[in-house]
Amino acid sequence: MNRIGIDPADLVLRAGDGDRQAWQSLVDMYAGMILSIARSHRLNEADATDVSQTTWLRLVENLSRLNDPSRVGAWLATTARRESLRVIGVAARQIPTGEETELEPRTRTDLDVDAGLLAAERDDRVRTALAQLPPRWATMLMLLSGDDALSYQELSDRLDMPIGSIGPTRARCLAKLRTILEEMDDLEGQPAACMQA
Repeated sequence: MNRIGIDPADLVLRAGDGDRQAWQSLVDMYAGMILSIARSHRLNEADATDVSQTTWLRLVENLSRLNDPSRVGAWLATTARRESLRVIGVAARQIPTGEETELEPRTRTDLDVDAGLLAAERDDRVRTALAQLPPRWATMLMLLSGDDALSYQELSDRLDMPIGSIGPTRARCLAKLRTILEEMDDLEGQPAACMQA
């Protein structure tokens, strides 16, 4: 028996037979406990209410199958804990999103223009640096780069160059190109007065 002298097992049996008063007594006895369990899992008010409703629904579904009706309080507490954890798990798998209009891709023409300008500036710097290489080296690097790059065999045929020397020559060309670009960076970093001297 509980503290107010009502036998929970008797209430479960009577509620199972359709006694509304017995059902209301069960709700009065355990509703606060179920809500406090849901809130102890830090659920918001709406989720805590959902946990409570689902817990009571599970009791309705399993009322005739309880092994020990006198332990209905423990059964409700366990069910409320499991349901709270289920709600937390569902929330963890959801990705919060905004309104549908916020999800539409935004046109960022300012970034596209900036990216285009930066790419054009980079290409100009590379062309300037390539112009400072021996013409054969510059040609070789241009033929080995880009979407339509030649294979080593094609390059060998085009430049009349042994295939075995293409790799080492390419490495020397790239090292020289890197040095030229670094020198260009150094010159650009100097104040205007130093550049005139």
